[in-house]
Amino acid sequence: MSSAYEYRRLSPEERERVVQQRRERGYPRHAPPHPFRHAGHYFITAVNYEHANIMATPERRTEFEDHLLSHLAEIGAELGAWVILPNHYHVEVGVASLDDISHVLQHVHGSTARAWNLADGCTGRRRVWYKFQDRVIRDEAHFHRAINYIHYNPVKHGYVDSPYDWPWASLETYESNYGRDWLREQWKRYTPSDDAQEWHEP
Repeated sequence: MSSAYEYRRLSPEERERVVQQRRERGYPRHAPPHPFRHAGHYFITAVNYEHANIMATPERRTEFEDHLLSHLAEIGAELGAWVILPNHYHVEVGVASLDDISHVLQHVHGSTARAWNLADGCTGRRRVWYKFQDRVIRDEAHFHRAINYIHYNPVKHGYVDSPYDWPWASLETYESNYGRDWLREQWKRYTPSDDAQEWHEP
């Protein structure tokens, strides 16, 4: 289950099944589980609450991108890829512990929520972020599929026709470093699945 918004759309019977499955696996009832916390690479997703387009403006996406990347750099995280969209973002990152990510996102989400609610005249009223989800990167192939999934996300959600047209992502860096021929070859070799279980469900 990728969000509280989706959970509320389920029937009572479907909700009970979801909660029971999470209980059997030792997960919290509704919050995203974080079963792995060791050193490694993680695929991270965070969504604006109820998928509201809180990062709808280019200025806000740029602001958030700078804020997130600078704080990840401060903890020495190894950035694999990222994309910032109007209502969510993905980042692939290598860290010494998932706790490092938790601390960074707690700060980044908290500070942006306060600033944006103030700017939007919603102080004390609007929730901005839902808790982040993580997925451990299993191997090199999974790593490259995650990179491709992240870079293709703006096309998947209909914001652009080509991933190269979306500036709030790491694709431009990859293109500068490796070129489009290399990127095309990586796409053919590591085409990502669109299976939610691979990216969002532990």
